[in-house]
Amino acid sequence: MITRLNVASIYVLDKDEALDFYVNKLGLEKANDVRKGGYRWLTVRVPGQPETEVSLEQPGSPLHDDATAEQLRELITKGALGGLVFITDDARGLYETLKARGVTDFTQEPTDHFYGTDMGLRDPFGNPIRILQQGKVAQKAMA
Repeated sequence: MITRLNVASIYVLDKDEALDFYVNKLGLEKANDVRKGGYRWLTVRVPGQPETEVSLEQPGSPLHDDATAEQLRELITKGALGGLVFITDDARGLYETLKARGVTDFTQEPTDHFYGTDMGLRDPFGNPIRILQQGKVAQKAMA
């Protein structure tokens, strides 16, 4: 029986730039930063949530051959590889905080829906990110 999610991965084009964005702009914290030969295991997580991490993976050796890495880089910049969804207590307040931190690639300002308020943005590489403030309908469904 599966009991929880430990690590989810997202592809980025530059691990240092990704670390800066996810920590200094989005507000996550660095979890692991381990190097083994040419490979770097780099993860971030929501502060206070050590049980789930996001691995920032970069296309290329040792995971991919050159042709596959190039295809992945193209898909990343198109935002075609999926993304991340985070929960917040205050979508509008976080939106203002992110703008003040220099985030500019918003795909949707905070918008009210029957399930809550959410917004969309992209990381520096094109990966989509959704941030949701759950409303009463979503909270009731989770109970």
